[in-house]
Order: sequence, then structure tokens, then C-alpha cells
Amino acid sequence: MHAIVHREVALPKLPSASGAELVGDALYVIGDDSPWLYRLDAATLAAGQPTALFETAHFSAGRIPKHLKPDLECLTILRTTRGETGLLALGSGATAAREQGYWVPLSGPDNLPGTVYPLSMTGLYAALRPQLPAGATLNLEAAAATETELLLLQRTVGAAVGGNLLFRLPLAATLDFLHRRQPRPPAVQALRFRLPTIEGKSAGFSGAAWFAGQLFVTASVEDTADAVLDGVVLGSFVGVLPLDGTRARLAQLAWPDGRPYQGKVESVAVRQQLAPGHFELLLVTDDDAGGSTAVVAELVF
Repeated sequence: MHAIVHREVALPKLPSASGAELVGDALYVIGDDSPWLYRLDAATLAAGQPTALFETAHFSAGRIPKHLKPDLECLTILRTTRGETGLLALGSGATAAREQGYWVPLSGPDNLPGTVYPLSMTGLYAALRPQLPAGATLNLEAAAATETELLLLQRTVGAAVGGNLLFRLPLAATLDFLHRRQPRPPAVQALRFRLPTIEGKSAGFSGAAWFAGQLFVTASVEDTADAVLDGVVLGSFVGVLPLDGTRARLAQLAWPDGRPYQGKVESVAVRQQLAPGHFELLLVTDDDAGGSTAVVAELVF
């Protein structure tokens, strides 16, 4: 398996990209310290009209301060049992301020966002925490959805084996709970994964996308043991995660000349399948200083 970076493009006025989802001709992106849902042209990466997810008085400097931000890290497209298609954006859950989510219905041939509905994630996140390793902080970094399941990925920094988890939740029951149509939280299945290391530091999940019956994931390596504080970025991986809990298949991202790619990849969208086991990917990155890029890469396995 190998993962090659072919092109990297700066995303101006889009701070701290943290989640991305490809919907038709649009690439939707969220930032972890921004109140906006950004819409880019998937082919050219040109910026379109953004949608406000929430109102805030703390974005005047271009980034919401760390102690106040909702830390939106997870973004996925899904279709409800009622036939509605939309985007679900979720906070990481690492602090009380980060237990917030948003449901954004999409409509029309251009998949344009409609009315934004805020969702409290407190009850659902309380149901996830008992599955964490002892002493770990809930830190959701990615989401994806199949026809029947919502998949949430936990990043546990500085942890021993089993710190990176995939939570599998029944989609219909989870949405009913979030929209307060059902009082009981859904059943949770947690799968633990050992991820590769760089310089002795373990990778942690950072992005996910469901495509062609497979869960594509990204994982980045930071020199930090804190779920809130950032650390020096050592590199990133991309690959496929099996839903049965067997070994993850990941490759470290590199340039065509073999140099390791040093960016902090935060999310993945599959642009197209080029051949069996050969995919073109769109990745987004965050430099932890407010800068963001989009990366075109290919994955072969």
C-alpha cells in the first residue's frame, strides 16, 4: 500500500480545516474554530458562499479562542429514514463547550444547505465515555455514515494500545435520540485499533469517509499527550479501516520523490476510484496556526 501527495493548495479565509465531505460537485469543509460551513467547488477548490452554523461574537480575529470554540471536528453526509439528505457536524466532546452538533439539510440539484438545526450531543457523548480506556478524554475527530450506521472515530493521544476507537451506532436510533424522538441513547459498539507510529509517537484518527463499501480514514501524529493542546506534527497516514475490528491498513503520506509529507491531515473525501484498489483522494489539513490546505493524493492497495 502506498499514498502519494500530488498537489497542495492553500485555502485562504478558511481557518483550521477539520472536516470535509464531498457532495456532488461541492466539497463542504468545517473548521474547528470557525462558525461557518464552507462550500468549495470540488474540481477547482474555488470558494463559494459559506453557511453560518451558529452566531458568535468571538470570531472577529478570524478564529474563535481555544477555550470557547465548539471544536467542530466531525462532518458526514447521511440520509435519514425519512428520506432527508444532509450534513451532520459534531464537536469533539473534549470539553463541555465541545458537546454541540448541527444538522444541515441539503436540497436541490446543487445540494445547497437549508436551515441549520443545533443539536445537543451531551447525552450521546455520555453514552460513549464508558467505552474509553481508563483516564482517556473523549476526543471525536471524524465521522462517516453507511446506510444503517453512524461511525465515530476517537483519537486518544499519548495512550497505550487501544486508545484509538471506532464507535459503531445504529443510524436511525441515533438520529431519533439526537432529535429527541427517543429518550434512550442508542446501543454502542466500540472497536479498538493499534495505529502506526512515527518517532515512537502513535498516530491518532483524524478523518473518515465511507465510499464504495469501505471506510477510508486518515490519522496524524503529533508530539503531545493532551486532547486539547496541540503538538509538533510528525506526519500523517491514510488507508482503510475494517468494520470487523481486524488490522487497519494505513500508509504514510509521501511526496512522489519519497519525502514524507509533514502536514497534519484532518479529513478525507474520496474523489474517484481510478482502478481496483486505486483511489484519488481530497484531503484537508490544519497547521494549528489558522492555516488550511487541500491536498490531492492517490491511495493504492
